[in-house]
Amino acid sequence: MTASERNTTEPIDPVKLDRLAEVAIKVGLRLEPGQDLLVTAPTVALPLVRRIAEHAYKAGAGLVTPILSDEAVTLSRYRFGRDDGFDRAASWLYEGMSKAFAGNTARLAIVADNPMLLSGEDPSRVARASKANSIAYKPALERIVNFDINWNIIAYPSASWARLVFPDDEEDVAVAKLADAIFAASRVDNDDPITAWQKHNAVLRNRTEWLNGLRFDALHYSGPGTDLTIGLAHGHEWQGGGSTAKNGITCNANIPTEEVFTTPHARRVSGHVISSKPLSYQGSLIDNIAVRFEEGRIVEAKATRGEEVLNKVLDTDEGARRLGEVALVPHSSPISKSGLLFFNTLFDENAACHIALGQCYSKCFVDGTSLSPEQIAAQGGNKSLIHIDWMIGSDQLDIDGLYADGRRVPVFRKGEWA
Repeated sequence: MTASERNTTEPIDPVKLDRLAEVAIKVGLRLEPGQDLLVTAPTVALPLVRRIAEHAYKAGAGLVTPILSDEAVTLSRYRFGRDDGFDRAASWLYEGMSKAFAGNTARLAIVADNPMLLSGEDPSRVARASKANSIAYKPALERIVNFDINWNIIAYPSASWARLVFPDDEEDVAVAKLADAIFAASRVDNDDPITAWQKHNAVLRNRTEWLNGLRFDALHYSGPGTDLTIGLAHGHEWQGGGSTAKNGITCNANIPTEEVFTTPHARRVSGHVISSKPLSYQGSLIDNIAVRFEEGRIVEAKATRGEEVLNKVLDTDEGARRLGEVALVPHSSPISKSGLLFFNTLFDENAACHIALGQCYSKCFVDGTSLSPEQIAAQGGNKSLIHIDWMIGSDQLDIDGLYADGRRVPVFRKGEWA
C-alpha cells in the first residue's frame, strides 16, 4: 500500500501501521525461517496482529499463535468475580508459554490497553491479582529476562489509551495523535524504517562500547532532590539497541528504545532520589516518588499520589526494594522532546534516565548466558517477581562514573551525554 492509497479519514495511517508490523518482525524479532511466534495483544489491536501474522509468514514463520485479552473481560472479573479468585492466575497458560519458549518460539507483545483501566477498582484486589499473575508467569518470564529467545514489545494506539493521553480532543483526533506519536517514536514515519533502525542501533552500540571500555565501579547521580550512588554489579555489561539472545538471534526487545542499560549491584546502592515523571502501574498513577536507600535496600519511600500502591509493590518480596536495572537516556531523546506523558513505561522510560526495582537481566553480565542464578546473585544481580522502571532523569541531572579509587569521569551533564 502506498501513501496515496491511504484513506485520510482513518485516524491510524495503514501504511505506517504496516511498516510497524514489518519492523517488529525484521528488526524487533529478526524472526528466522521456520521459527514459531507467540503474539499476545488486546482485541482492539487486531489490525496490527493481522499485519504481524502476514509479515511473519512472509519471513518464513512456522506457526503464528495469537493470545488475545480484552478490557471489558478484565473489568468483569473485578466487578463480578469471586473474591478468592484474585489469588489465582492461569498457571497452565504460562507453563505452556514457557514450554513454547523452551522450543525456540519467539515472543511478541503488543501493548494497547488503557493504562488506567483498573484505577477505579479495589487496589487490594489489583495487588493480589498482580502478585498471583507474577508468580504464575515466572517460568515464562525467566526465559524472557534471561534472553533464552528473541522477543519484542511494540504498541498500538487504542481509543481508551488515546483519550488518556489527549483528554481534550475528540476520540478520532486523539487516536490519530497517539498513532503519530507511536509511529514517530518507533521510527516508522519514514520510507525506510529498517535503515533508520540500523543507524540508531549503531549509535546505541557506540555508547555501550564506551561505557564497557571504562568499567566503572559505580555511578553517582546528583540533581534537585537527588544524591544517589549506584554500585554496578561485578562483571556488569552495558546493553542497548539490539541484543543477541541465547538462541543466537539479535533482536530489539523494545520498540521504541533510546536507552543503554546494565545491572546495578543489589547491595551497593545508597542515598536518595526523586522521580521526574509519574509512574503508571496496574491502573494507578504513582507521582513524586521519593526513596532513600541504605546498603542497596529502600528503607524509606514516599509519594504524593499512589503511596499505598507503591508500598504494596515494595512488599512483593525481598528483591522488590532493590534495583535490578539502571538505564541512561538523554533528556533530548525524541520521546522526551514530544512533551507527552504516555502513561506507559515502554515509552515513558525512553524519555528519561531511569532505574528499575526488582529482577535483573542476566544478559547484562559478561558471559551472562553461561552464569547460573547463584553466580548472578554472587556478582550482585537482584532477584524478584517484579521489574518496574521509573524515571529519575531531567535536564538538571548530572551523572559521574566512579572508580574504586575515587576517580570520577563525567557521563551526563544537565541531562545530556557528557
